[in-house]
Amino acid sequence: MGNICRSPAAEGVFLHLLAEAELAHCFRVDSAGTGGWHVGHRADRRMIAAAERRGIHLPSRARQIEAADLQRFDHILTMDADNLAAVQRLERQAPGGARISPLTGHCRRLRSPEVPDPYYGGEDGFERVLDLLEDACAGLLDNLLQERGQG
Repeated sequence: MGNICRSPAAEGVFLHLLAEAELAHCFRVDSAGTGGWHVGHRADRRMIAAAERRGIHLPSRARQIEAADLQRFDHILTMDADNLAAVQRLERQAPGGARISPLTGHCRRLRSPEVPDPYYGGEDGFERVLDLLEDACAGLLDNLLQERGQG
């Protein structure tokens, strides 16, 4: 929603996986929120700390999704049903070519219909989010490589 917890963590996890696979030059990765109240801010300090414990850097600054993103990116991946609905509304107003879908649809080991927002919970919520994101991002990378005929 605000682009300070889940989305920047997903961006960082995916960038980390790309760096490990020496594929960073093959993909453009960014994160955005559906709301604009945190624009310009770094990720939540608790998410940064949880990611750093796993060796994952969160480089982004919060921004709000814009209609041009639907043209600029092939995939727009959402964290929960509210964000999915917001992006789909944006797409109805300004159609683009991006495929819009929940990120957890790429999970291979864990099952969850969405990535829960850890903002109002304890430290374990940030760890749970990172577990889901690592699983989903690994599945996403495998799927993207298969689409490109590299997997």
